[in-house]
This record gives sequence, structure tokens and C-alpha cells, in this order.
Amino acid sequence: MKIIVSILVLASLLLITSSLASATISDAFGSGAVAPAPEIKYGPALEKWCGQKCEGRCKSAGMKDRCLKYCAICCKDCQCVPSGTYGNKHECACYRDKLSNKGTPKCP
Repeated sequence: MKIIVSILVLASLLLITSSLASATISDAFGSGAVAPAPEIKYGPALEKWCGQKCEGRCKSAGMKDRCLKYCAICCKDCQCVPSGTYGNKHECACYRDKLSNKGTPKCP
């Protein structure tokens, strides 16, 4: 019984340290949390910022032009774009919750 408890404690410690290490590594390389939009709420500065973020978001999309179009719409409305090329929508609630008129997710 003592052996099983010690194995469970050791396994949980390993899981905790590995998750902390991966969080530290992702923050060190800049792939952590989503960057906030610039203070400018409209105009060319926001469009440039959204364009850069959407390029990264849509770089591996099958229909890149459609992805860029909808990403830009969502970015201008929400003023954030989740990190990575897929998923991570928890980083930007507005981006995650936007729906098309068919009820499907609007933002890529």
C-alpha cells in the first residue's frame, strides 16, 4: 500500500513540474498569451496590427483568403486574435463567441 501511495505522489509531482516547465518555455519563446491590441481602436494602425496577427493565424489554412477575410473582421470587432494557427480561442472570448448567421463559429 505504501508503495502505491509513493508512486502516485511521485507521478503527480512529475506532472506538476512538467506542466510548469512547458508554461515557462512557451512564455520564453513568445508563444504564450495573446497580445493585446494597440490603444488605437480604429484606423490604419489597427488594420496593420490585425493584418500581422491574421497572417500568423491563417498561415496554414486551406483557404487562406477566406481565413484572412474573417479573421480581419473578427479582429477589428474584438481587437484580439488568439495565438497559433488553430484553437486557443479561450484567449479571446469575443473571438470565440462570434457566430455566423447560421450559428457556426465565424472566426477562424
